[in-house]
Amino acid sequence: MRLACADRESEAASEVIERRWFALLSAIRSLQTECSVLLEASKLADVAWRRACMQLAEFEALPDALEEEMCSHKAPPGPMRQTTAA
Repeated sequence: MRLACADRESEAASEVIERRWFALLSAIRSLQTECSVLLEASKLADVAWRRACMQLAEFEALPDALEEEMCSHKAPPGPMRQTTAA
């Protein structure tokens, strides 16, 4: 009887270890998938960030360019007319 009880306890312990083993493998696969998804998302975010930074630099340069353009389109001052009182 004692031997049968020990065998059952050993079998139960083995089953617990086996369940934990398979649960661990499942968790590993799940984390690998999550890591792959996050890596791809971070690559896409990096591309979007670089694109936004380039656009920001272009937009920040626009006020200076517009100011130069406005200055070049201003008509040079003509001779001032003097009004004479008659």
